[in-house]
Amino acid sequence: MRLNLAARIGVWSAHHRKTAILGWLLFVVLAAGIGGASGMVEMTNAENGAGDSARAEQILSDAGLSHRAGELVMVSSAAPDGWRAAARELTAALGETGEVTGLAAPVASKDGKDALIAFEMKGDAATASDRVQPVLDAVAGVQEKRTDITVHQFGDASAGKWLGDLLTDDFKKAEFTAVPLALGILLVAFGAVVAALLPVGLALTACLAAFGLLSLASHQLHLFQTTYSVMFLMGFAVGVDYCLFYLRRERDERAAGRDAETALRIAAATSGRSVLVSGLTVMVAMAGMFLSGLLLFKGFAVATIIVVFIAMMGSVTVLPALLSWLGDRIDAGRVPLLNRRGKRATRDVPGTRGTQQSGGIAGKLLRPVLARPKFFAAASVVVLLVLAAPALGMKTEELGLEKQFGSDSQLAVAYRHISEAFPGGPAPAQVVVEADDIEAPGVRKALDGFDKVTVHRAQNVAEIEVPLPHGKSDLTELREKRLPAAFDGTGARAYVTGETAGSTDFNDQLKRGILPVFLFITAVTFLLMLFCFRSYVIAVTAILLNLLSVAAAYGVMVAVFQHGWGASLIGSEGVGAIESWMPLFVLVVLFGLSMDYHVFVVSRIREAHGRGLSTPAAIDEGIRRTAGAVTGAAVIMVAVFAVFGTLSMQDMQQMGVGLAVAVLLDATIVRMVLLPSVMALLGERNWRTPRALSRLPVMDHGEPEPGLAAAPAETAGTVGVAGTAPRG
Repeated sequence: MRLNLAARIGVWSAHHRKTAILGWLLFVVLAAGIGGASGMVEMTNAENGAGDSARAEQILSDAGLSHRAGELVMVSSAAPDGWRAAARELTAALGETGEVTGLAAPVASKDGKDALIAFEMKGDAATASDRVQPVLDAVAGVQEKRTDITVHQFGDASAGKWLGDLLTDDFKKAEFTAVPLALGILLVAFGAVVAALLPVGLALTACLAAFGLLSLASHQLHLFQTTYSVMFLMGFAVGVDYCLFYLRRERDERAAGRDAETALRIAAATSGRSVLVSGLTVMVAMAGMFLSGLLLFKGFAVATIIVVFIAMMGSVTVLPALLSWLGDRIDAGRVPLLNRRGKRATRDVPGTRGTQQSGGIAGKLLRPVLARPKFFAAASVVVLLVLAAPALGMKTEELGLEKQFGSDSQLAVAYRHISEAFPGGPAPAQVVVEADDIEAPGVRKALDGFDKVTVHRAQNVAEIEVPLPHGKSDLTELREKRLPAAFDGTGARAYVTGETAGSTDFNDQLKRGILPVFLFITAVTFLLMLFCFRSYVIAVTAILLNLLSVAAAYGVMVAVFQHGWGASLIGSEGVGAIESWMPLFVLVVLFGLSMDYHVFVVSRIREAHGRGLSTPAAIDEGIRRTAGAVTGAAVIMVAVFAVFGTLSMQDMQQMGVGLAVAVLLDATIVRMVLLPSVMALLGERNWRTPRALSRLPVMDHGEPEPGLAAAPAETAGTVGVAGTAPRG
């Protein structure tokens, strides 16, 4: 039997382990070093937007009119006009910092109990958060001296400072929690320190190399600030899973009586092949995000493709080399209470297949599922549809900082009080007017109809600030009525940007982009499964099961984060909407990640069926044999994603909980109940290949035969030719 690609790579790595290991380390060091030296380039506001708001930002950028970081400070007093002395003192203190410009006179609220002081930070808005501390100190100093007033501050610089400090702490927490957590789970799974360290070490080095390559890529494709966090989330989870699948199969074959070389070659030919197919599927699914029309998703796509590719290649190249080098030392550092290796397998004559039997939960669950497949298929579909039901009322928006951190956070409290006293103040619309001659009489007359206008004569650009006390409805009126009425016939072009406009345009582009992305990933998944298993039934089943998992994840996200059902249990709260980029991101990620389990499980079922077992028997063996690996992989993914669900930002919580729930459902209800029951109902129809597809290349799902020739060993102690003693 001819070795498949994964087996050939594994055999080569085992016989050239020094080259494979040193080559991997050199690659990681060079990628991380060069990428770190180059630095990351973040996207601009214009690049991160869409529609009219992005056009407005681009006009300002092209004209060299960079935004200044705006700040608002509200002084409140119980008595009308009781704020006056404090406001004068605060205005003076702000001016003395030397960091502010455009300091306006205080504006009183309608009831006279509040005053709003508006100003801007000097210099570049991108670095304003690094220079805002003297301003924060000045505001805090006035507040401490006067007990008769309350002060609230909200703005680009102060929010950026607070956000930056919080995110730094959050992501350190995530990284320092996820790694020990995964290590602990692997220690329980394998019962040995070295076996647990191996997947974690490979996943971390894969992420390290990917960070460097992504930094290089960012010079061509600018990135969003959270892209690195998304990369780590994906890369670490996938990297550990791929190694786990590979290592688990090698240990299973050893426990079944195989010699070390044969067990490694079988693991390479089977689990290694599944890793290649799964990795390719994830990468192609991620490529669908390029069709979204948004730079944010293009950055996510590049990041995940890079890290998944590196993790995949590390699993099929350096992992076999490390396993060959370690040999029985893979079980070094055994923990007696956790180590159960060898107790669950029966051993046959070396060189023949062991009949490993996996009992436990998988075995107990499979018996009734295969005995009554119609009932369990219907029941699992009903459960998933019930979970998915809240998704029918999903609302999306680009969550502002006031919603990202909870209603009692410093930012949210300040935003809420300022909004109540001065409607539309914290998030006004910014109208950018572009004309061939901004001083033309018709243009000037139109501009005079607005209150807050800044004209840049040299650039023929004007900026207008318009409050939006009623949010989106005021924005619609501004765009569809006020601006056309003011500027039609003047030759000027007016575009609206700002927080509300940017969120609206971003959502509109997402709605246009989600259909082509969905069609792309479903078509590609279908073709990859068709090529892999030569069965359109398996391909269609894979897509339908994935859609059920995604729908259920959507429903849980909406229930928890939009409606607030049970949100307090995870330290969060309902904010009335889902982050606008989340549905598309979750769709693509889950379509990719769910193929890990699907390919791994169905490959094992197909492998058993190819040896002559009936479909029910093949399902039983395939599910039982993969139950341990799938459970371990799912627990690690759920744990890593759940860590991100504990962070402070609402979008990180939504992403972590959404992915964790989806993986949990996929690895339990879908793969352990729905998949076997559906395949049992379909029977032999699972494997039918239409005549038109009969010429597709055959991709072997079985193990290589003993006795296959291999390259000579590179060093003493390296495994030799299959079926012979190792050299040296």
